[in-house]
Amino acid sequence: MSAKERIILLLLAALNFTHIMDFMIMMPLGNFLMPYFNITSQAFSMLVAAYTFSAGLSGFTAAFFVDRFDRKSVLLFGFAGFLIGTICCAIAPSYAMLLGARIVAGLFGGLISAQVLSIVSDLIPYDRRASAMGMIMAAFSVASVFGVPFGLYLANHFSWHAPFYFAAGLGVLLLPLILRYIPAMNKHVHTAKEKRVDPITLVKDIAHNRSQVLALGLSATLMMGHFMIIPFLNPFMEFNKGFSKTQTPMIYFVGGLLTLFTSPLFGRVADKVGKYRLFSILATIALVPVAIITNLPDIPFAVVLCVTGFWFVVSSGRAIPAQAMVSHVVPADRRGSFMSFNSSVQQIFVGLASVVAGFIVVKQPDNTILHYNVTGYFSIAIAICCIYIASLLNKRMQANERIHTEPLAGNINEDIKKAS
Repeated sequence: MSAKERIILLLLAALNFTHIMDFMIMMPLGNFLMPYFNITSQAFSMLVAAYTFSAGLSGFTAAFFVDRFDRKSVLLFGFAGFLIGTICCAIAPSYAMLLGARIVAGLFGGLISAQVLSIVSDLIPYDRRASAMGMIMAAFSVASVFGVPFGLYLANHFSWHAPFYFAAGLGVLLLPLILRYIPAMNKHVHTAKEKRVDPITLVKDIAHNRSQVLALGLSATLMMGHFMIIPFLNPFMEFNKGFSKTQTPMIYFVGGLLTLFTSPLFGRVADKVGKYRLFSILATIALVPVAIITNLPDIPFAVVLCVTGFWFVVSSGRAIPAQAMVSHVVPADRRGSFMSFNSSVQQIFVGLASVVAGFIVVKQPDNTILHYNVTGYFSIAIAICCIYIASLLNKRMQANERIHTEPLAGNINEDIKKAS
């Protein structure tokens, strides 16, 4: 990997960090926001879902035109709007205002993830793409290691508004660096103009392409299974298991610190041993810590950190080869549109997971929650479906590769016969 590629990937990872931190920090703030606004678990889940649903809507809308523009320009537009939404979250004085600000942040944030993945996919060939995805996915790790614990520290010592001020301020500092170092990404524009299709045809093309449908199904089930248990993890650990507000941030710190090292490693391993093989192994292993966390017995906090840390490692690890597989089912001239669809699907199913979890979980008058274990059972069932969908997608990808290589071999054989 060249120095120029590394600089671009690091900047994209830093941009992803601010975006992910803003999204992630809302979930562990549940034990601050529910008592502060005196809201139910369902109302809190809507704060999480509002961002993801609006991001899903904007990503879906952007899919119809995003390939007509320079990916860098779309990224900057989305990031600037996202920062405005985050600042609105920081100054929100009421639940209704905060809900509105989350919707604004999501509308622009929905453009970011798809553009980051599209830029990486355009920049890095498939045989090295999982390694690059590992660097980008490390942003999740840094958000967990530093972003969430530091955000909770700010919330503990100042107010719940403070983490959003921090995320917005960091994003403002990144803007000039993105302008300077990320090049124009517009080679796809000419091809996209020549092959421009109307929105209805674009949706039909995806619907009729089994590989792309399976790729979207993989993203949907991966996100929904994972986020079934995350929104109420922090309240469960504090109110049900009795761990303090100073202890619970350690769950994200330890898990993120581990994945900071394992994410790039899993990326390299995926490129060597096969993306589907690594995904299937890690996705199967991840079922075990989900069952333990959502049915957590009374154990020392150090053991809790071991279980949750292991869960962070395998969960983030399986996402790396999965995203590499998803990015490979579409040509470059339609990659931006498809990745916007993919990002939209991810956001919608993250929001759906939060809403479903909010209706399953019931907050008691003493702030403890009931039925958290049920969200774990749902998560496991969805994860099993995810593994099956990945196997179908892998078979399709292998079949397509044979179709592209076998005719070439056949022509060579015919030439040999004619020559003899």
